Amino acid sequence: MTATTVATRPATAPELARVLRDASESHRTVRVRGTGTKDYLGDLLPTDAIVETAALAGIVAHVPADLTVTVRAGTRLADLRQALAEAGQMLALDPPHGDGATIGGIVSANSSGFLRARYGGIRDQLIGTELALADGTVARSGGRVVKNVAGYDLNKLLLGALGTLGVITECTFKVLPLPKASRGLVGRFRRAADAFGAADTLARTSARPAALVAHTTARDHWQLHVQADGEPSAVARTIELAADAARGDGTAEAVDDIARALAPLRELVEQPEGAIVRAALPPAAQSSFAEVAIGLDGFARLVADAASGIVRVQLRGGDDELVAGTDALLAAARVCGGSARVERRPEHLRSRIGAWGDVDLPGLFLMRRLKAAFDPNGVLEPGRGPVR
Repeated sequence: MTATTVATRPATAPELARVLRDASESHRTVRVRGTGTKDYLGDLLPTDAIVETAALAGIVAHVPADLTVTVRAGTRLADLRQALAEAGQMLALDPPHGDGATIGGIVSANSSGFLRARYGGIRDQLIGTELALADGTVARSGGRVVKNVAGYDLNKLLLGALGTLGVITECTFKVLPLPKASRGLVGRFRRAADAFGAADTLARTSARPAALVAHTTARDHWQLHVQADGEPSAVARTIELAADAARGDGTAEAVDDIARALAPLRELVEQPEGAIVRAALPPAAQSSFAEVAIGLDGFARLVADAASGIVRVQLRGGDDELVAGTDALLAAARVCGGSARVERRPEHLRSRIGAWGDVDLPGLFLMRRLKAAFDPNGVLEPGRGPVR
């Protein structure tokens, strides 16, 4: 925050909308902030004001019988988890920074975790939103019931928009009963192709593992973490199938606390050293992308949500190694039919390593038109997204 930056903390959606309208009319730029867990995303520029969502907290409505919950955007995910657990239910999201992240930040960053292998991502669980817009209005999309089909689904447009189109003030989700059982297994392999091959084999079965995570810190030492949730008999069957898939080219062992084993892999984004690149790839291309990554100077670690194709790579080394490595990973993702962004890099390298690379992203023309429609004066989150 600069000396001239003003921070406000609106307590209601209309109040927040008025703040945005005043900022837009006076052409004062605005940064949106929950607890700050996403402050590293994007090519951030200085702003005239910061809108904090901490006062927009709390559960608005929880209907256990309908399996829905409506929550204000400034609510921490940890608080929502605790409230749902008391009713024997859960929101099946396990994003990075889960203890401190707010609901609004998670949705705005489209920050799903490993559980999307079984339960789907945010787009599959979000059924309604309330949004404060730059013109001072408050808009709603979807509703508070699961069967909600009327017009364009604005909810999906907000996923990953990083607050550049408006500020989410409220979200409604589908929730699920807590699983009766949860078990884990770790398979070990010598090659990337074997680890991803085992993951693909398991993903194609009816077992539906809760998480499939491939991980390595060296070319010839791969691990595949498998989490199984549900009825005890179904969990036992999933673990059996995972063990069979692993034994084909490696070894496997049971893990008592799979959630604890996955935690440090999920929080790779918290590593301050070096640079972190996030790629979204076709699942079949993950092995090829991994071969490029582990061959780079400065390669430190790779963590892949093998069921969805979300791969994160951490690089370490000197400035030139980081610049060359991030460029190579962004290019490799495009060659593999996916896309990538730089999530973290040293502050002194921000002028040399852009968050989005030097190539126009697919759909950038449409992104610009949406930005112009929702935020015509360009005051929301300057530099946060790929639209300049």
